[in-house]
Amino acid sequence: MLRNNYNDKSLSEVHNSVDTTIPKKGFRKIFSFLGPAYLISVGYMDPGNWATDIEGGSTYGYALIWVLLMSNLMALLLQGLSARLGIVRGRDLAQANRETYPRGINFILYLLAEVAIAACDLAEVLGMAIGIQLLTGLPLFWGVSITVLDTFLLLYLQKLGMRKMEAFIIALVGIIFVAFFIQIFMAAPDVGSIVKGFIPSFPNKNNPADGTALFLAVGIIGATVMPHNLYLHSALVQSRKIDRTDFGIKQAIKFNRIDTTIALNLAFFVNAAILVLAGTLFFGTEYAGTKEIQDAHELLPSFLGGAAPVLFAVALIAAGQSSTITGTLAGQIIMEGYLSLRINPMLRRLITRMVAIVPALIVILIYGERSVGDLLVMSQVILSMQLGFAVIPLIYFVSDKKTMGKFAINTITKITAGAIAAVLVYLNLRLLVEKSMVIFEGDNMLSKILLITAALFFGSVLVYITFFPLFKKKMKEKSIEMHGAQNVLPLFAIPAYNTIAIALDFNKDDHKIIAYALGQGNPASNYLLVHIVESASAKLWGEQSDDHETHKDKERLESYVTQLKERGLKATAELGYKNRVKEIVRIVEDKKADLIVMGAHGHTGVEDILYGETVNAVRHELKIPVLIVAL
Repeated sequence: MLRNNYNDKSLSEVHNSVDTTIPKKGFRKIFSFLGPAYLISVGYMDPGNWATDIEGGSTYGYALIWVLLMSNLMALLLQGLSARLGIVRGRDLAQANRETYPRGINFILYLLAEVAIAACDLAEVLGMAIGIQLLTGLPLFWGVSITVLDTFLLLYLQKLGMRKMEAFIIALVGIIFVAFFIQIFMAAPDVGSIVKGFIPSFPNKNNPADGTALFLAVGIIGATVMPHNLYLHSALVQSRKIDRTDFGIKQAIKFNRIDTTIALNLAFFVNAAILVLAGTLFFGTEYAGTKEIQDAHELLPSFLGGAAPVLFAVALIAAGQSSTITGTLAGQIIMEGYLSLRINPMLRRLITRMVAIVPALIVILIYGERSVGDLLVMSQVILSMQLGFAVIPLIYFVSDKKTMGKFAINTITKITAGAIAAVLVYLNLRLLVEKSMVIFEGDNMLSKILLITAALFFGSVLVYITFFPLFKKKMKEKSIEMHGAQNVLPLFAIPAYNTIAIALDFNKDDHKIIAYALGQGNPASNYLLVHIVESASAKLWGEQSDDHETHKDKERLESYVTQLKERGLKATAELGYKNRVKEIVRIVEDKKADLIVMGAHGHTGVEDILYGETVNAVRHELKIPVLIVAL
């Protein structure tokens, strides 16, 4: 299930799987690049957007359309920067963070990214369940439960390949687009009033006590500009094999910009259509303030006839299904990029889905089905509050001329991107302050302390990731101070290793570990090959184990010994059982080895818990030199 033999290729299963270097002309050349942005665009029209758009339209009419437009312009720029990072550096955002920031900061960024994915998946779960309920009448509780089944659809699509997965997503996007185009045509909104909605304003500006419009605006931004999409886009563009010359990279950036512009403007139309539909049908009527997707669906027949609710439900299911696929891919990218950890795709999907399902089921059981609208809007606000932690590092990476070369963004783009980051952070801070006033007006001191502590902690992290790259750059530029006066080396004996132990995991890097061991030996050295059998039978019965894995491990070890002997070397083998660390130490001490050679995959933090820090544990137990080979 878990693997720590990290492959530095982002989404290695589809990396460079679409060859754009094959000579093509005109639209055929552009078409080979089109696709990644459509997978991104579904995150901009997922069910979480529906909840915020419906509430915004029914409560304020067309007044918040400008927020959608602003969000779309932000998204166009930020997704373009994300694509640029992946194309030029061949790194996704998570990998770039891991290579730049300290371990502790990276772990915090990883957790925040996982929270963003969980919030996104929560919206998708609820949206799918609501769509199923609207079409079939199935209770929401059971609709949420059966959304686990879409795990198998994702696995099937991954097997078909990148282009077929993109085609499936584009088909779902087409369904959503057509469904809302028909509904807008049926609603016949006033075009003049819609145009006025593009003028920036908050409809409740004369009532500071009412923060609903701001809350909705931040929710709309969170629903539109999604942090996990910045990770995803930087990886998806690497599915294209491009000409790595300056011309080829420039061409890839250009065609991906076209791809992004088309896809995100399509998403903008869908979001605007939902808000306009709600504003046309509900604003200024007794149904003003409608915010539940179910309520909007129930009211459609009285305004537009019987076909509208069916179109609405089908589009909702398509939005939820398409978004859940891209959310899983983003989760894979984040886990691999930050932790260098591969996990079985089905297990990864089930974990993500369960994190979303459990809170949804709890809320439905305790507060009822009518509470899911608030839960959807809240999920989008949570997404928005994660944006700064993804956007700020992204801007730094694509501005760095050392790693981006001539493809680093220019000053105007840098200032614009910085202004967007500042707006996002400001809106989130203002929202946090306004919503926190309720807590500070109460008498619960513990809640106040926890809130202040959390605000200071995450505020410090945000400041740190903003300025750390600058400090890091200056530290590297400092001249190296000279050490003390040169000392004359005393006479010393060069050690000769008689028995060299080699700990093997039986993976693709075995030859590398053996090669380093041979480099330490001499003609008289004996090479002791060690492997620990870790099957369930071996852990239970030890040397008495007689299962298939034990036999296979023994055969492989003996095969290595035979190959070394054929080269004129002395070699022996020893199998260990049960506890890996204790067995390696026991064998090395029993055989009186002078040196042990081990491989290390570089996993730290959470992976230490998963994999047990074998190298460090062995090193502390033994009194002989330990050669660690980085794999």
